[in-house]
Amino acid sequence: MRIVVAGGDGFCGWPTALHLSNQGHEVSIVDNLSRRKWDDELHSNSVTPIASLEDRVEKWKELTGKEIKTFIGDLNHYDFLREVFRQTEPEAFVHFAEQRSAPYSMIDREHAVFTQQNNVIGNLNVLYAIKELAPECHLIKLGTMGEYGAPNIDIEEGYIEIEHNGRKDVLPYPKQPGSFYHLSKVHDSHNIMFACKIWGIRATDLNQGIVYGLHTNETKMDPMLVNRVDYDGVFGTALNRFLIQAATGHDLTVYGSGKQTRSFLNIEDTVRCVQIAAENPADKGEFRVFNQFTEYFSVKELADKVQKIAKEKGLKTEIAYLENPRIEPEDHYYHAVNTRLRELGLEPHLLTDEVLHDILQTVIEHKDRVIKENVLPSITWK
Repeated sequence: MRIVVAGGDGFCGWPTALHLSNQGHEVSIVDNLSRRKWDDELHSNSVTPIASLEDRVEKWKELTGKEIKTFIGDLNHYDFLREVFRQTEPEAFVHFAEQRSAPYSMIDREHAVFTQQNNVIGNLNVLYAIKELAPECHLIKLGTMGEYGAPNIDIEEGYIEIEHNGRKDVLPYPKQPGSFYHLSKVHDSHNIMFACKIWGIRATDLNQGIVYGLHTNETKMDPMLVNRVDYDGVFGTALNRFLIQAATGHDLTVYGSGKQTRSFLNIEDTVRCVQIAAENPADKGEFRVFNQFTEYFSVKELADKVQKIAKEKGLKTEIAYLENPRIEPEDHYYHAVNTRLRELGLEPHLLTDEVLHDILQTVIEHKDRVIKENVLPSITWK
């Protein structure tokens, strides 16, 4: 298939582009390189040194003979996006190209406005490009499990059957997003659902859990292809932060009680889920939702796992509890459904000690790159 991966220079997009190319698909990357610019803005970096996008795709072609075309530009510029569609004629459009950090969206008014404009308008442009230039193209949109929040009932896959005053209907599952970033994803979902209904677009919304891990089969092929590892208080996930703290002799900092529970998946499963969605497209006019995760853990459970692995490496680590900078329920019910991707063939890679050892070893090798003052949270929802 001809597949465009928007945001193909990022943590999820880069290994996905390589994986799809390795499966024999004709892949093009669209990216405005903003993720690298945000590192500059925040005076931060990836623990792993990452090559330029140009050098990455050149090395991929050298190793495999497969070409990945690159288009450097912004989805918010419709003339640019329209030209990408004309040159690539995509059969699937994988959309990772959004500002994906909740803390970044909560810095101040400007960052909240930017997040909503960048994400919602860019996604709207993609919908119009599909309508006008590639009406059979399948949109594969990366949403987030964070759209749902933490309701006191089971989280279904996108829809829920409701009975009210003696009548029943299947309705979109209620959303309780926890940041202006998560709100932008909810707006995306509503816009895509509406576009499918009025224009007959086919779309899959992948409500993705928090992604961990470093390597895929493709990124392990050469150091030039290595993926980024974020650790700072803005873009780093709790698991990455704990691993970096363990490697640098810092306490593992748990926000609040640590009972907050989230869904997770390995980066190896991210790339496989996108492949499954692409090769099993939605029907014309269908807006389908897959909950894309394999396990869930509380923050405290993650800290305990990292502490155990660190001690096996001879690293002394303690768990410290910080005042939670977020406004969120800490002790809550959490149970989510994730059957549809498994039914289509997903075989999960789970968060094993071996996986944690692998990430921790990589972090130890590059720990001199860690900017220690970036590890603790500096942004508050309050």
